[in-house]
Amino acid sequence: MCFAYGEQEINYLRKRDKRLGRVIDQVGIVRREVDPDLFAAVVHHIVGQQISTKAQATVWRRVRENLGVVSAATVLGAGEERLRGLGLSGRKVSYITDFARRVRDGSFDIDAVSAMEDGDAVAALSSLKGVGVWTAEMILLFCLQRPDVFSYGDLAIHRGIRMVYRHREVGPERFERYRRRFSPYGSVASLYLWAVAGGEVPGLSDPAVSAAVKSGRAERGAS
Repeated sequence: MCFAYGEQEINYLRKRDKRLGRVIDQVGIVRREVDPDLFAAVVHHIVGQQISTKAQATVWRRVRENLGVVSAATVLGAGEERLRGLGLSGRKVSYITDFARRVRDGSFDIDAVSAMEDGDAVAALSSLKGVGVWTAEMILLFCLQRPDVFSYGDLAIHRGIRMVYRHREVGPERFERYRRRFSPYGSVASLYLWAVAGGEVPGLSDPAVSAAVKSGRAERGAS
């Protein structure tokens, strides 16, 4: 299952921004998988923190194969030692089991999150141990499929903006202008900026990297 969007979102972004429109035409439809199960999505994002994409895929496969359904009951039934044996750090195990306990005892109403406005959902999710604002925003996009997620904390989005619009840096005010421009389809804009940052549009370089290289050469020349 992939993040769902179509001509309505694409045409809107093309009209709002010609440069992004050209990127959309070059890249085509972006297929990014989503996980509609909110509990599993939270666990999956905690698993993936501070490890490579390949390592995340390996550990997450072990978790799913070992637990079957990833739920509060199966997490707590497995116990901390068994979870650590799947390749999870002690800290991540503590975050995941704390989350499972809160869901089980009702102190975290996971069903209510799906009905919340974006800001409230981010606040609720980021109240969990091990879940920051950026992680909460990614859960909104890749689990709840919210249409207008454009995360200031995402370094790849910053890189994509720099590459498309030729900025050396993207501060809060500039980022906010882009966020307003792409709203209410910031999530789709994010997909395309991630594609740019990942090198899917040939010929686009990062001005920040180019500036750093030039600065390094200048310093070496002066020494």
